[in-house]
Amino acid sequence: MIRSPLTLAGLALALSACSASDPQQQLSADLTDGVLLPAYSAWHEANKQLDASADAFCSGSQDLTAARQAFLTTQSAWAGLQPLQVGPLAEGNRAWQVQFWPDKKNLVARQVEALLTRTPQLTAANLDNASVVVQGLTAYEYVLYDSSIDLSDATTKARYCPLLQAIGEHQQALSAEVLGQWQAKDGMAAELKAFPNARYAEAPEAVAELLRAEVSALDGLKKKLGTPLGRQSKGVPQPYQAEAWRSQASLAMLAASLASAERIWLGAEQNGVQRLLGDDQDALRQRINEAFADTRQRLAALPRPLGELVSDDEGRSQLNALYDSLNALHRLHEAELAKALGIQLGFNAHDGD
Repeated sequence: MIRSPLTLAGLALALSACSASDPQQQLSADLTDGVLLPAYSAWHEANKQLDASADAFCSGSQDLTAARQAFLTTQSAWAGLQPLQVGPLAEGNRAWQVQFWPDKKNLVARQVEALLTRTPQLTAANLDNASVVVQGLTAYEYVLYDSSIDLSDATTKARYCPLLQAIGEHQQALSAEVLGQWQAKDGMAAELKAFPNARYAEAPEAVAELLRAEVSALDGLKKKLGTPLGRQSKGVPQPYQAEAWRSQASLAMLAASLASAERIWLGAEQNGVQRLLGDDQDALRQRINEAFADTRQRLAALPRPLGELVSDDEGRSQLNALYDSLNALHRLHEAELAKALGIQLGFNAHDGD
């Protein structure tokens, strides 16, 4: 049968309209453009600034306060990526190259010192071939913040600066590689927008993976709060097991990750996962909104750094209330939201921790 050009054009238009009206495909595309790509771009930009900061600090044109601020900005950008770990960053051991946590045996300090003793004239190539323990932000934080390292002393600064510069270069290259794999013609962003492709047979698979990443991150936040609280050590606080304890940025990192998880739920323009719930599921939508607000407000109201809060009864009470709020938020996602959307979450990266 021979079709006229008009008929073929009409068929193409119909197929296009069908694709555009698929709510899960539209959600995946909207989250890619409005949430994921901006976060990965911000992370790469922060790493470029960290790389430049390391050079400036080590050359004497930037002071320690400014160097620490560049680090905190990068650390916050990384925390914001944790609920968005799908695709390249979740593969090839890359996340461990950015951050080594939990550091239960102070491996970061011990391996940094051993590396610099073995290789005093450290280069970026040396670091690329070293352990992930010394390649990332946790090692950078150790150098900038540990009380045993006096960077105002010229000899001490000369010892540690090659490592700061090598980490800055490594992180900038790593984030450039990951962002490039997102932005490539057939890269991760494209795979989240058009189906089928090499990664996903259909849009619901992509949406399920995005939700899994968010739910896993919320569960991970419980561990990051519960570990220093002593929930895995019979109630004995473990302040040195907190994420970013040296820089006292543990709560700021929790806040950055929580905000990113909420953006997956809300979307950049109210077009996030919540949009998939029908009118008959308004009660669940409202409960999740209220749970995010409760956790966010409790976190913002904490008056002291995490390391100080775990040291007294009042502080631990506030942190335990935050943990319970976070647990309720996680359970709403893991059980009720996943069921409402018909998504099987499956294996959790934090299971067994």
